[in-house]
Amino acid sequence: MNFKRMWALFVARNYEFIRDRAGFGWNILFPFLIVAGFGVIFSSDSRQEFKLGVFPVKPSLMVIQELKIPEKLKGYDYIKIVAFETRYDAMDKLLHHKIDILLENSDKKLSYWVSDSSPKGYILEKVLKESIISEKIFASKIIKQQINGEQIRYIDWLFPGILGMNIMFSSLFGVGYVIVRYRRSGVLKRLKATPVTAFEYLTAQLVSRVLILLATSFIVWFGCDLLFSFNMHGSYFDAFVVFLAGSICLVCLGLVVACRGTSEELTNGFINFICWPMMFLSEVWFSLEGASPWVQSVAKILPLTHFLSAVRKIINDGAALSDVSIEISILCVMSFIFLTIGSLLFSWTK
Repeated sequence: MNFKRMWALFVARNYEFIRDRAGFGWNILFPFLIVAGFGVIFSSDSRQEFKLGVFPVKPSLMVIQELKIPEKLKGYDYIKIVAFETRYDAMDKLLHHKIDILLENSDKKLSYWVSDSSPKGYILEKVLKESIISEKIFASKIIKQQINGEQIRYIDWLFPGILGMNIMFSSLFGVGYVIVRYRRSGVLKRLKATPVTAFEYLTAQLVSRVLILLATSFIVWFGCDLLFSFNMHGSYFDAFVVFLAGSICLVCLGLVVACRGTSEELTNGFINFICWPMMFLSEVWFSLEGASPWVQSVAKILPLTHFLSAVRKIINDGAALSDVSIEISILCVMSFIFLTIGSLLFSWTK
């Protein structure tokens, strides 16, 4: 192993990435835009999650307080009332799940329509029934308790997932796809004629990509924190260690993808085949709490699951490294397995 050759490969790869201004900018801009978008959507505590249609009402002339629907429905923060002039227009929107429930604006007995295949419609139907019941009845039957502890904003929970997703894509496409492209264009064939070994080449790629991932993640974190003031309950050093372990693991997975193959199209499809399950099963966007046991078991096989679990424990719950030692150990073991497989199967030309 020659550190001088590894350093030369490391520097060359970094220069190549920085000179690709479009790729470098997109690695920073893409996660920032996603976080900014969700920040705008969820910045208001009165965001409207459900849509209630009312007809016949002219949208331009609608006054919510004058609608002939239960008074409680007019004041719910999480319900948006949408007006329709005709029942035909409203029913079309209901059938296509663009509204969740439909009410008739009439002095007669309250009439409503709801789709049996709509989860939100099912919830709004219960809310509708509740809206015609007196508050005194509820007060005599139930007691509302306050939550103890600091509540976590959804944007605070989502942010680590966005960073993890960006690291995943950058690792697999920035290593796996690039090395396959090098193999196809003959760059690796020329490197084979030099004293550079496969281990030196892969190690230089690994270190370069991990350094770039950590740098871009820091830029995105710093920029988004200025806008949304994320709550950091743990140690920044502990978060750095987890990000380092997660980045190494995902880059090593990218080396497995890159170990063979000359078809960029096939590699692109294979990377997407790996990324999309992790997007949905590793809790990037939503929690798998309550999902089927087999789904949760499959999620535990994915490295991004353990990466995000450890990051969220530190950022959102204030955990220490000792509290996430299991996740870090799993990431290290996966990294060793992926790196070993990538090194053993690596080919300069095939």
